[in-house]
Amino acid sequence: MFNKKGFTLVELMIVVAIIGILAAIAIPNFVAMQYRAKRSEVPSNVDGIKTAELAYDAAFDRIIPVDPTPSTWSVGLPGKEQAAWPAGSGFDTLGWGPDGMVRGQYEVPTGEITSTNFRVHGRADVDGDTTPSSFTATKTVNTTMVSLNNVY
Repeated sequence: MFNKKGFTLVELMIVVAIIGILAAIAIPNFVAMQYRAKRSEVPSNVDGIKTAELAYDAAFDRIIPVDPTPSTWSVGLPGKEQAAWPAGSGFDTLGWGPDGMVRGQYEVPTGEITSTNFRVHGRADVDGDTTPSSFTATKTVNTTMVSLNNVY
């Protein structure tokens, strides 16, 4: 009879609805994945600081306390945007510095240093909601996440 070619309007609307549902599921997961990737800088840097402290302790038989760095940030944590790492911090004495700009703030507090142990803190707020994600490491314990996994 008639040679029908193409799709009906109903078929096209069903495809558009399916694509919309898939996008509604995928976009929040994609955003969370981006935040996790940006936050992954912090545990890596905390590990680096821990290693630098261990090396300094082995060489000079003492642990260096370091104030929150960069402390020159007027807002505290850099947030969504990366910040430049300033020169002249206690981390220079340790021989540690990040590669390029950072999203986190790092410290080795004086109050958490004993003759046999120390604690390194790292925090970041990559989603800018004023709730930072926190990581710590000690001389004997590897980097651990202190905050919940869904805090970015």
